[in-house]
Amino acid sequence: MSALALSFSDTMVLAKRNLARIPRQPDLLIAYTIQPVMFVLLFVYVFGGAIQTPGFDYVDFLMPGIIVQSLAFGGFVTALGLAEDVKKGLIDRFRSLPMSRGAVLAGRTLSDIALNCVSLVVLFAVGFLAGFNFIDSTVFEIVAGLVLCLFLGYAFSWIFALIGLFSSSPETANAIGFTAIFPLTFASSIFVPVESMPDGLRQFAEANPFTTIADAVRSLWLGTPAHSDVWMAFVWCTVLTLVFAPLAIKRYRTVAAK
Repeated sequence: MSALALSFSDTMVLAKRNLARIPRQPDLLIAYTIQPVMFVLLFVYVFGGAIQTPGFDYVDFLMPGIIVQSLAFGGFVTALGLAEDVKKGLIDRFRSLPMSRGAVLAGRTLSDIALNCVSLVVLFAVGFLAGFNFIDSTVFEIVAGLVLCLFLGYAFSWIFALIGLFSSSPETANAIGFTAIFPLTFASSIFVPVESMPDGLRQFAEANPFTTIADAVRSLWLGTPAHSDVWMAFVWCTVLTLVFAPLAIKRYRTVAAK
């Protein structure tokens, strides 16, 4: 069997191992199910009446943003899992096995895609019940939006992998990831139009990649003016992956060599 085939086989085994943890640790699914649902219900039914989104019901404006936020944070499980594996010495065990070194991170990020698909199903179910609808969208545009969201989730899986490998414990990984990324989601167009923000914050929000990606998904699903958002959103996801994947791999090799 070729080295590529062996690497693929090892990646699939580790991805299956990561998914097999979920039934034994169902609390890991909170970030993919309960938490996004709480955000949808909170913003639609508590804050929605006070937020103006001209031309759209607030639930239609909100759902693309909530989905972008939820899939970006899906990589938290990778950060927590890698931090735990390092702390327990499992990375050392992987190093001693005749397996592909890259399979550990590849399996982690691949399993995140499967979990993000679960998150999408839950979010769409809640969104449709709350009144969300695709507006003037073709099947191709709907699928393109889904691909973009999953691509974003994959890119952030590498970011969280790097965070997890630099963290001394799962608790530290959670704190670092939450503190570094969570504020960026609020200083964007995920929850409110950036036009409603004061000067300074508005300019920051307009340059925020979360704004670009959320607006790109709205363009695909709601028919809002695209401008450069759609192609720039794919560029952002590509750049994040190309930057953070090598950094995570380099950090993994350093940790595994200790």
